[in-house]
Amino acid sequence: MKKTSLKAKLIPVISIILCCILYFSGYFQMIIAALILLVASAIEYKKELFSSLGFQRKRINVKGLLIIAPLLGIAIFLFSGYVMMPIVTYLTGQPIDYSEFETYKGNLPAILGLFVYVWLSGAFGEEIVFRGYLMRQFTKFFGSRKISLVINILLFGFLFGWVHAYQGISGQILTGITGMILAVIFHIRKNDLWFNIAVHGFIDTVALVYMYYGWL
Repeated sequence: MKKTSLKAKLIPVISIILCCILYFSGYFQMIIAALILLVASAIEYKKELFSSLGFQRKRINVKGLLIIAPLLGIAIFLFSGYVMMPIVTYLTGQPIDYSEFETYKGNLPAILGLFVYVWLSGAFGEEIVFRGYLMRQFTKFFGSRKISLVINILLFGFLFGWVHAYQGISGQILTGITGMILAVIFHIRKNDLWFNIAVHGFIDTVALVYMYYGWL
């Protein structure tokens, strides 16, 4: 086995195991996971670090990031909240647990602080981890055939929901579905991580507005 081939296999395995250890030890933070995987990508791809994750300079444009992405993010949030949420809560018999966000209702300073955090941890962190790294590494190992793509989307959609366990089973399912939608967008946009980050960020931004006014 060639050295480069061995490195390409070992680095992702080691970095993912490290993230899992942090998760099950209770010290996991999405920003930390993103940093670990950025370092792993830097070791594996060197100068192609950012392009390996889907940060494509040629895909950055005002229309995509500031018009299409916000509209798509709003549409996904509304679809999730007004179509999928009633179905999921009906099937599980449990409402989504939003108790963690109660302190943000009507609290402008707190919601502004959370706004910065969700863009860093949610939009950038989660997209780097789940779409930019895990989805791309899965494709590297298992190819891009239709069956591989389906498993890729379902597997990391499930894991995306799993890490949102604080929202209860209904929240996990709904977040998992959202993760699958974001994965489909990532595939359709040919691994354009900038666009995914923008869509994810605007989904979370609309959620913050709902939080602030107590609509959740």
